[in-house]
Amino acid sequence: MSTKIDLSALSDEQLVHHELNAQRELAAHQLRHATGKLENNSLLGKARKAIARAQTEIRRRELDGGLDNGALRSQHLGSFKPTAMGAAPEAGAGFLKNVLDSNTAAD
Repeated sequence: MSTKIDLSALSDEQLVHHELNAQRELAAHQLRHATGKLENNSLLGKARKAIARAQTEIRRRELDGGLDNGALRSQHLGSFKPTAMGAAPEAGAGFLKNVLDSNTAAD
């Protein structure tokens, strides 16, 4: 999240995956915040802003292409892999290991 990504240069699929990864990061930050393990609370706001920027670009592309709201996301949701586009795999294997995966599947 520390590096700026030119969202307009990404393909539709990459953009949707970028948004989904940002949502996973936000969920991870929220979980760490709730348990008192998050040292930098500004990560929550940065993740929310990254999601909003991605959603704005996705909607702009949908409007330009004459697509319905959510069409790009539903089109590329099935090809999303949680570790795609540089997301680090979660360490450990406890009962929370697949919580983030089940949250993105429910969207």
